[in-house]
Amino acid sequence: MSWSLNVKYDNNFKLDNMYICDFEDCHFCKMQQKSVFSALTDSELTELNEAKVCQKFLKGEYVFHEGAYPRGLFCVHNGKLKVVRVSSNGKEQIVHLAKSGDVMGYRALLSGGKYSCSGIAIEESVLCYIPKTVFLSLIEKSHKLAIRVLHMLSVELEVAEKNITDLGILPVRQRIAKSLIILAENYGYKEDKCTLNIALSREEIANLAGTTRETAIRILSSLSEEKLITLNAKTIKINNHTKLAELARFYD
Repeated sequence: MSWSLNVKYDNNFKLDNMYICDFEDCHFCKMQQKSVFSALTDSELTELNEAKVCQKFLKGEYVFHEGAYPRGLFCVHNGKLKVVRVSSNGKEQIVHLAKSGDVMGYRALLSGGKYSCSGIAIEESVLCYIPKTVFLSLIEKSHKLAIRVLHMLSVELEVAEKNITDLGILPVRQRIAKSLIILAENYGYKEDKCTLNIALSREEIANLAGTTRETAIRILSSLSEEKLITLNAKTIKINNHTKLAELARFYD
């Protein structure tokens, strides 16, 4: 099946930046099995499969823009993405990290409002676009899907509340340590079981922890001197996950 380039994701998206990909049938997609759509029946999966468009985003490309109205939602087939909000002074804050199997942009879709954040690819990623009408229709048909979406919303709200609290009370050193643990929990490690399976700039780590680039560099260097981590360009090796988690008080 072929797809035309007439799908416009939001009011700011440039059509000439779009790369339509061959898609995998939803019935056999391993990522579908990890997402909220695993609750669908075979007939509902067929409806989803026939409506979706799979698209490749290059590193740094926007999936959706803050302030735009959504036309649908995105399911991450593979890749890594960040959801960011930009302050009035141009400072970027990473509010969420997405990975394979996650869905993006559904909150604005359900509320009927605009995107409160932007979605950006951290690395080359493939996402499946699902039109708004199809997604809402599936929620009406499937109470299991509706319950999973509610659960997803509840978890995200809990995480957001905790992050807001952490920004207000936790020292920066602890927030940096926690950010590294979160990256490990979300994306895992490479084959050596130590190197984080994601490459972020120092600026992005600072944005994740809610601090400045200079402070993030200083604290990362301090953690490296203590042998808790090893720094190599954009890659970070966690030498002692347990001690780093204790520093972050991640499991409190």
